[in-house]
Amino acid sequence: MTMETSAWILIFMLSIMLLIFLIISIILLVKVIQLIKETRKIVDVGQGIVNKADDIVDNVKQVSAVGGIVKVVTDAFVSGFVASKKGKKKDNKKEK
Repeated sequence: MTMETSAWILIFMLSIMLLIFLIISIILLVKVIQLIKETRKIVDVGQGIVNKADDIVDNVKQVSAVGGIVKVVTDAFVSGFVASKKGKKKDNKKEK
């Protein structure tokens, strides 16, 4: 009888330990699933930020390109205008 009693006690203890392990595993699994969902949200937000930054960089490139072209044209116009003024001044001095 002593062996049967000790065997039942051992089975009871192992069953309790298995139950505790199962409960902890279920809780851990739920927490991991929640963590994965939060990580996906963070990745989506990060991807949105990267896309917006990429759009901003494209806009700056377009503005810079247009600004560069305008600067070149303006410089050419101003330098041509200044050169024509200098030419007129020299012509005026020669006439006097």
